[in-house]
Amino acid sequence: MRFLARTFLLLLFTLPILAIAAVWLCFQDAPSVVRSVQLTSQDIENAKRIIDQHDPRKTNYGGPRTVAINEQELDLMLNYAASRFGRGAARVTLRPATVRLQASAEIPQSPFGRYVNVDAALRETGALPRFDQLQIGRLSVPATVADYLLREGLRRMAATDRGELAADIVKGASVANGRLTVTYVWSSEIEERVRAVLLSPADQARLRAYHDRLVETVAKAPNKVSLAALMPPLFQTVLERGAGGDVAAENRAAIVALAFYANGTDLARIAPAAAQWPQAARRTVTLAGRDDFPKHFLLSAAIAAEAGSPLADAVGLYKEVDDSRGGSGFSFNDIAADRAGTRFGEIASHSPERARKLAQALASGVKESDFMPDVADLPEFLPEAEFKRRYGGIGGRGYNNMMATIEKRVASRPLLR
Repeated sequence: MRFLARTFLLLLFTLPILAIAAVWLCFQDAPSVVRSVQLTSQDIENAKRIIDQHDPRKTNYGGPRTVAINEQELDLMLNYAASRFGRGAARVTLRPATVRLQASAEIPQSPFGRYVNVDAALRETGALPRFDQLQIGRLSVPATVADYLLREGLRRMAATDRGELAADIVKGASVANGRLTVTYVWSSEIEERVRAVLLSPADQARLRAYHDRLVETVAKAPNKVSLAALMPPLFQTVLERGAGGDVAAENRAAIVALAFYANGTDLARIAPAAAQWPQAARRTVTLAGRDDFPKHFLLSAAIAAEAGSPLADAVGLYKEVDDSRGGSGFSFNDIAADRAGTRFGEIASHSPERARKLAQALASGVKESDFMPDVADLPEFLPEAEFKRRYGGIGGRGYNNMMATIEKRVASRPLLR
């Protein structure tokens, strides 16, 4: 009896110490993966190609489909996700039937260390993959424990709406020849479910608030209205709704509502309930006297606020490269509007303090020059051949000099400093 009592007391005191020690081993003072996200216009073109190939509107529903992603594309996606959601970096390597993932995430509030570093190797099986290796910081996790954690994590995720939806879409994955091949199914019913869970109820409520305020604002506006005139009412709503709450989330919703309106796109594409909302009177939104600049500015701001500035920059650059190949031509003034919008979106969704200061400035009334640089003298409508001849193409000396000029002008705007 005494032996059992002593054993119980020993476990009572030892287990918490072991748990703390295990957690301490997971944290380190430096990241094991240090990388920056470098998205290019070619990356966006590749992503667009994959999306176009698997666009359900262009193919018949029914039956499993497969999409193959090469190592470079997968590595880029995971590194981008790590930088966006974990303030870290990632690296992936594909080998026959095996995936190795290395990742670092910053945890600034931890008392044990600033970074969590993960090194994992997963092997294909007939069902769920299994771990060949899992190292978290200095802690080596036994494969049986790692496999249990994976199964439990997937079980819990499957219990959520998004997890259940993912399980219904993705039917399998395999690795071979440096590619990850995913088998999936798609249907009209799945498409409706995706649209329904794309935005949380809280996000839809936010979007509705700014849509309604926009409806009221444009009803009194002339047929052509400056973007600067639309901003104060919406960002006054940001201050009202964000008092003591998430100002950055309110800013993002206001920007998305403006972006969809200026581009003439129905919000029902991302929020099905919006099909029943009051319709806003159509007005032409202008910036620097043009109706294309608000589209560039707001689209870049929305992407930067929701998904990060590297993606916003790459999307804007891809659009100009694509235009130079047969559209309206490469335009540096469009790039300037993109960069100003990206910077605007960054500030709007950054720290709560900066997000609130921006909303306060916008709510009090602004001029276009407060957030849009002078671009009247920047070259535009350049065909691809002329763009390459005069500026050396993307990365050329002339191009880099012009981009430095644009960055300087953007940084000089009062709201973008």
